[in-house]
Amino acid sequence: MNAVNAGGPSLPQERKLVTEIPGPRSRALHERRIAAVASGVGSTLPIYVAAAGGGVLVDVDGNSLIDLASGIAVTSVGNSAPQVVSRVTQQVAAFTHTCFMVAPYDGYVEVCEELTRLTPGDHPKKAALFNSGAEAVENAVKIARVRTGRDAVVVVDHAYHGRTNLTMAMTAKNMPYKEGFGPFAGEVYRAPMSYPFRDGLSGTDAAARTIDVIDKQVGAGNVACIVIEPVLGEGGFIVPAPGYLAELADYARANGIVFVADEIQSGMCRTGAWFASEHEGVVPDLVTVAKGVAGGLPLAAVVGSAEIMDAVHVGGLGGTYGGNPVACAAALGAIATMRELDLNKRAREIEDLLTGRLRELAADHPWIGDVRGRGAMIALEVVEPGGTVPDAARAGRLSAGCHQAGVLTLTCGTYGNVLRFLPPLVASDELLHEAMDVLAEVAATV
Repeated sequence: MNAVNAGGPSLPQERKLVTEIPGPRSRALHERRIAAVASGVGSTLPIYVAAAGGGVLVDVDGNSLIDLASGIAVTSVGNSAPQVVSRVTQQVAAFTHTCFMVAPYDGYVEVCEELTRLTPGDHPKKAALFNSGAEAVENAVKIARVRTGRDAVVVVDHAYHGRTNLTMAMTAKNMPYKEGFGPFAGEVYRAPMSYPFRDGLSGTDAAARTIDVIDKQVGAGNVACIVIEPVLGEGGFIVPAPGYLAELADYARANGIVFVADEIQSGMCRTGAWFASEHEGVVPDLVTVAKGVAGGLPLAAVVGSAEIMDAVHVGGLGGTYGGNPVACAAALGAIATMRELDLNKRAREIEDLLTGRLRELAADHPWIGDVRGRGAMIALEVVEPGGTVPDAARAGRLSAGCHQAGVLTLTCGTYGNVLRFLPPLVASDELLHEAMDVLAEVAATV
């Protein structure tokens, strides 16, 4: 795939360094930030962005960096994609807010219609819109509790579901997400997750282990919902063994438990399907959606069985900004772009390119323990050579070296030892190969 004219300003799709990273203007902005921004808000990249589009970010010093993060899987259609810009501009000129709960509008309805068509399953579905992924997860739990009359929420090891009180309780990783912020919401229980690189279990055996913990430690009759990411995000881009998700979904349905797929990072074409659940033939009861759905504007949703969604009393779901008309316009532009450019197909092409290059790299470096992922959600796990002991320090050096060379990468994983790649789905093959060339050069030095 050649350079794509699907993002933002007409930026040259190239890596170009004109100053050191960070440059003088970024350093000056950072001094202002130190004085004005709370220190608890961190940043990965030490530059300040002036423009972005396609597969590149341009900083205030004029450096052009290859973007392998997409704002954590948000700008899948590219920054300022034309259809997003056009629809948002029209909507801003018409009106910016009325609150759907006060004076509704068609954009909200149209986004819900789109999402009920796109999520897995052909059963009757409904949706409700919110602001963030964490808010969507909280509302999915609310819906499941009302529907079942039960309290317990089951999540898995290595999960990440958000930064609010309930979703911090649901998230597995302590630092930086939970440290010092307790006490957390109760009735949240954690079970083992399928992690093929570390446990070597089949999907059937891993599911049996998960179910055994639920039965013995919680009791199926007490569980309102099982919430799981079909491909774990912050936990390390873990793809469960084949069959694991399907067996867990079957167990949930057999016991009256609402099965919730948290597709906030893995949804909206990111894995080569509209939703990652489709790869395993799983039809969740509820799906949470955010990140890539609105081309960079804040929007989230809970989508699922109409019967389950309608269990909540009138007025029980909502929020002042939920389904804001401008964000809805952005979502409609993003979805149209995904269809027009067939970004599911493009994500699968990116998977082939990245995994091919990373496996070549792994053959040269015994500290690369695993290359995994789906679509444009790919990762390598860094370990001490010849084993499975996590090596977070090397992963950190690898990522920092890429930053200095003009390639934005992110780390993740419970142990902090996973390098993840989330390029915009409109990034060109040429840019992606150049990014992998840079990674190979950095890998030779760490």
